[in-house]
Amino acid sequence: MNSVFFTDFLMLSDLRTLLCIVLLVGLFAVMHRLQKKKVNFSKRMIIGTILGLVLGLIIQFISGFSNDPMQITFVAETTKWYGLIGNGFIDLIRMLVIPLVMVSIIHVIINMKEGANIGKLTKNAMIVTMTMVIIAVLVGLGVGMAFGVGKGMAVVGGSAEIKEVTNVVDTLRGLLPANPVKAMVDVNIIALVIMAVFFGMGAKRMSKKYFDIVKPFFDLINALQKIIMSVAMTIIKYMPYAVIALLANTIAQRGLASILEVGIFIIALYVAVAIMFVIQLIALAIFGVNPVIYMKKALPVMILAFTSRSSVGALPLTIETLTDKLGVNDGTASFVAGFGTTAGMQGCAGVFPALLLIFVANVNGMPIDITFIAMSVIVVALGSLGIAGIPGTATMAASVALSGVGLASSFPVVSPILAIDPIVDMGRTLINVTGSMVNAIIVDRTLGQMDMEHFRKEVSK
Repeated sequence: MNSVFFTDFLMLSDLRTLLCIVLLVGLFAVMHRLQKKKVNFSKRMIIGTILGLVLGLIIQFISGFSNDPMQITFVAETTKWYGLIGNGFIDLIRMLVIPLVMVSIIHVIINMKEGANIGKLTKNAMIVTMTMVIIAVLVGLGVGMAFGVGKGMAVVGGSAEIKEVTNVVDTLRGLLPANPVKAMVDVNIIALVIMAVFFGMGAKRMSKKYFDIVKPFFDLINALQKIIMSVAMTIIKYMPYAVIALLANTIAQRGLASILEVGIFIIALYVAVAIMFVIQLIALAIFGVNPVIYMKKALPVMILAFTSRSSVGALPLTIETLTDKLGVNDGTASFVAGFGTTAGMQGCAGVFPALLLIFVANVNGMPIDITFIAMSVIVVALGSLGIAGIPGTATMAASVALSGVGLASSFPVVSPILAIDPIVDMGRTLINVTGSMVNAIIVDRTLGQMDMEHFRKEVSK
């Protein structure tokens, strides 16, 4: 099967490709059977994660645990087909992000009771978000120093290129919605949030004088809110299937040699992620929220974040979980979770760049003193503003961090880490999403709006 038709069009030039596709279909059949038996959604997500991991290892085994599996024809073809399912699911989820964020925020504002304070919501969201990202930076720096990441590694060249760094003033200005269409194309969540807030406030203000005129707009927004949430739930019910393909793809594409080369960095990152997750749970407990109930209800979101590696892709399910399962106010959930996909990401723009700074400093034999640490905290925290929550953009956060502390010329040193980016990106995205959820809960508690009775209800089957 070496004809162009099979190699370039069908991408089925190897019988092993067909075998791997059959294996995936077989696992889908297992998942469908579990769904028919009414197995809990969270349990199906866990099973899907395990099956995806096993399937990825099977593909690695068939390829002989190659150091560069993507050079093997059947692996390249298989991951392409798996991507149709996994990445296709993420595309469908991301399709809803813009209408969901804009409609949800406008919907909340036009239905707000008199006296509701948007300014207080914004202030609290900023304080909580930036406080948590600073803690994440300190955790990353601390774990990096404890593990000694980068020590003993030789300075090597590489093909990695540092991203162009924009100064903080231009970064902040770039968040403003000068061009609404461009903001939508770029998925500039903060710009969309700002635009939605102004539209919502304008409609709310006009309703006091011209209610009959703006009533059709109110009805349209209320109807769109219901429709978008219905579409979101229809797509999300297929998530256990997508998780299998997503995780299998990630494991299959990475060679063992590339993973082992920076094994200490990977371990350090996941230790930092675990520590940050525990800190999030402690923060919830401090604000009177039961961490165990939170984990049970947030589990599907965590699995989607881990396997999809997209904070934006997980946003619709994040908002739905916050409002429908955790009792968070609609406005707080949409605003804080939406804000958290762009600013103050605790994984991609907190733990990861901090860990990377220690790695590069150790490789270059630089002293890690109080000045370096203080500069790192300031640079990484400010750099966390305006980083879009899509797979791979932690590279921009790394660029900002390295440039900010004067290590821009050392960017090629991180090439081995960028080679296994999907492996670390799963952990980074997980803590991004749990961070935005915890931030939303804390903000809602400070505003006194969280429905604790709804929060304590049993997890729906």
